[in-house]
Amino acid sequence: MAEIGKDIIKAKAILDAGELVGIPTETVYGLAGNALQADAVAKIFETKNRPSFDPLILHTSCLDKVYDFVKEIPEVLKDLAEAFWPGPLTLLLPRKPNVPDLVTSGLETVAVRIPSHPLTRSLLTSLNYPLAAPSANPFGYISPTQASHVNDQLGDKIKYILDGGFCEVGLESTIVGLEAGEVTVYRLGGLDLTLIEDIVGPVQVMSHSSSNPKAPGLLKSHYAPSKPFIIGDINDLVERYHKEGLDFAVMTFKKDFYQVAERNKIILSPQGDMKEAAKNLFAAMRILDSMDVSVILSELLPNEGLGKAINDRLKRASIQV
Repeated sequence: MAEIGKDIIKAKAILDAGELVGIPTETVYGLAGNALQADAVAKIFETKNRPSFDPLILHTSCLDKVYDFVKEIPEVLKDLAEAFWPGPLTLLLPRKPNVPDLVTSGLETVAVRIPSHPLTRSLLTSLNYPLAAPSANPFGYISPTQASHVNDQLGDKIKYILDGGFCEVGLESTIVGLEAGEVTVYRLGGLDLTLIEDIVGPVQVMSHSSSNPKAPGLLKSHYAPSKPFIIGDINDLVERYHKEGLDFAVMTFKKDFYQVAERNKIILSPQGDMKEAAKNLFAAMRILDSMDVSVILSELLPNEGLGKAINDRLKRASIQV
């Protein structure tokens, strides 16, 4: 298994050698490598078993450094950068030639963000290159929000994981760019859509893709546990599976089911707080997936604010019944 610690010097040495490190961000933990070194980027795809047509996000420490690998930042997107960086916002920008094709899956745009987690900010400040860092999990599985999650799944493939504690946001970043000159959200995420619209006005939201996405994290099936994950009317689902006598686990937004054993249920936010639900989502899914049950039952949240991003993850993790 990988070593877990807070040693930025050790993490930098491993990255400088072209190897990979698990890093904390406010969204989820990332599997990081030198974004400008093609061999390191290839190791990310290989370690995650990620398809090469799914591009990566570059992480750097400040706005000035972004210009080292992008040609320009359109004014409307710069307004968002100045408002929300560092934070859970990714911008899709025209790339410079020094960005390897593998990072962008051959696209002429590159996804960039400045994370807010202090440990990773310190690491990025010490580097003279950006980090490519998709979520530190096998492709398609539940994203990690603790260092132990990374070690459980990739600990035999990497040497070191920076331990930054529990991810504060818990959802991947919101990805924004321009499509035919219009501000477009390519992926809903940890930055509330309403906050973006407060600055730039109404935006269009792009639908998911089955292949060749324009930005990272757009595939229709994603974030999935290994057990069947079913969403619907939670009352009907619980009644149905209870009658059928099947072992099941339940994940709800704020509703409790007293007829379901405590060990077989997780409430994301008893107070109905969207931020708390987002922070707890992936960890809850992991716990339920580890249980000795046949199926996991869940429900959609109110489709507003962060609820839209949470529902996006729930839908893409689910199976159709």
